[in-house]
Amino acid sequence: MAENKLDGRVAFITGTSRGIGKALALELADAGVKVVSTGKTVEERDDLPGTIVETTEEIRERGGESIWRQIDVRDEESVEAAIEDAVDEFGGIDFVINNAGAIHIAPFDETPPKRFDLLTGVNVRGTYVTTYAALPYLRESDYAHVLAFSPPVTNTARPGMAAYAVSKYGMTVVMQSLAEELAGDDIGVNSLWPVAAIESEATRHFGMGTPEDWRTPQVVCDAVTEVLTRDPTECTGNAFYDEEILREAGVEAFDRYNVVEGADPGPMSAHLFDPDYERPN
Repeated sequence: MAENKLDGRVAFITGTSRGIGKALALELADAGVKVVSTGKTVEERDDLPGTIVETTEEIRERGGESIWRQIDVRDEESVEAAIEDAVDEFGGIDFVINNAGAIHIAPFDETPPKRFDLLTGVNVRGTYVTTYAALPYLRESDYAHVLAFSPPVTNTARPGMAAYAVSKYGMTVVMQSLAEELAGDDIGVNSLWPVAAIESEATRHFGMGTPEDWRTPQVVCDAVTEVLTRDPTECTGNAFYDEEILREAGVEAFDRYNVVEGADPGPMSAHLFDPDYERPN
């Protein structure tokens, strides 16, 4: 029987109310990871399904271990308190997954400074604050990984997404800079981005294609699992696409991830940041 490299690890995941964050929390918990479910939503809303409480409850119902903590990733005090609670409950932190994010794709004159501040605050500052608060405990782990959901940095950005691109590229810059700084600390620091659009509330709200263009969150879950099971001393400083790392792991057919059977989702998400991106043959 293959060794379960994730069993007993502790993951601090931001934005677990719904979408990729919830799917990943459940996936890792099923693999034996103790999950700290965090985010802003603790009470049900008619306009937006899911809460961090429900995610923790579902993990427990499936036999896993989880606690939930309400945080605003922009606020270091709330993040630091949640980190301390996680360490008190589970004895440490092995993985930090910066999933919480804000999205706004619109022309410059329809993106007021207040919206710019929200995007950079949640995406860049949130990633910085969460990683900063967890770093002392990551240094104590033999399996430490930090991951941000952000794209490889390129010299091009599509019109109509200046603020969003700055915020997402900023997350990657933080990860790559930190990877260099922590080269001697045995902590893997990477970013990850999906090639195709992932089915979520955001893809629906922003009209990012139709179900034929989407993949399920499982493709990201599988890619994250592959990263977290790698040796952090060797897997660091990368800006991965999900397809790239899964191909390295031996995945050849990706139709299992299609929302619509028989569809062929194109590289919509990759093209947001790199219009010249081409899939490998």
